Amino acid sequence: MDNNQSIILKDNETLSELFGVHDENIKLLEELFRVKLYTRGNEIVLETADEKIVNNFKSVLHQLESHIKLGQLPGPDLIRAVHRSIKDGEEEKADLLKEINILVPHAKNKIFPRSYNQARYMNAMKKREMVFCIGPAGTGKTFLAVAQALTEVLSHQKRKLIITRPVVEAGESLGYLPGDLEQKIHPYLRPIYDAIERLIPLSVIKKLEENGMIEIAPLAYMRGRTLSDCFVILDEAQNTSRKQMMMFLTRIDTGSKAVITGDITQIDLPKRQNSGLIQVMSVLKSIEEIQFILFDKEDVVRNPLVKKIVHAYESVQEDS
Repeated sequence: MDNNQSIILKDNETLSELFGVHDENIKLLEELFRVKLYTRGNEIVLETADEKIVNNFKSVLHQLESHIKLGQLPGPDLIRAVHRSIKDGEEEKADLLKEINILVPHAKNKIFPRSYNQARYMNAMKKREMVFCIGPAGTGKTFLAVAQALTEVLSHQKRKLIITRPVVEAGESLGYLPGDLEQKIHPYLRPIYDAIERLIPLSVIKKLEENGMIEIAPLAYMRGRTLSDCFVILDEAQNTSRKQMMMFLTRIDTGSKAVITGDITQIDLPKRQNSGLIQVMSVLKSIEEIQFILFDKEDVVRNPLVKKIVHAYESVQEDS
């Protein structure tokens, strides 16, 4: 028992929020710090005499308590991100995690980053005119972009939200799908509607559409337009050709902000066509007003199974 170290929290409520439902976060903290933990009232006991482990644990605990005060209950992704920052001696990364959030008008809760790269992405969208976010599925690229866009449109910082996607036939021809053109392209745009519906009530969505403050359309519809004072999102940008990417980027006019998202491991273009998203990474990297955010498998925040799937496919690509 002489080797045990104890930490006293202010109240039991903070302790229960820290450790989560059925103390699910205790196992994760034990795994990350490689120590045994248990609680007594509002006291956390670590079975270790290693001062570095204890000090790092206190630092992580302090950061997580700050998140709880802000209204964010710690989950596995956040705990791993904070632990990684403290372990690497980069506390400024942990600070950014708690400084950045998105509060969408009419939404029930604030949106907090669940990884350091998500925090960088959210920060970039607030400060830059154009942001490229590239990474695997499940990292929150589209969802966070839609959240920031809705915030700026609903608070009248931007006149309109425009979300577009290239319509690329991946194994099924549009011509053989039933219905008119709008019905044919709807499946391609459905993920965008899913993101919006997770954030604001249907009544607010309907009002935005009626007032012309939200538009979701295929990329081909952007040709020849001038997009001023808008928040514009190009989703699934890996499926743009070089000409399409240039066409889109040159639509952006005064007062507009553009966020371009994509996953360069999931390109559905014909083999002879090169992805405009891959090319743009080298062409525009030196422009100060533009920021590139790169996600990896550590930023996947969906079901943990998705992270394992991404990792498995990355391993196959590395071996081939």
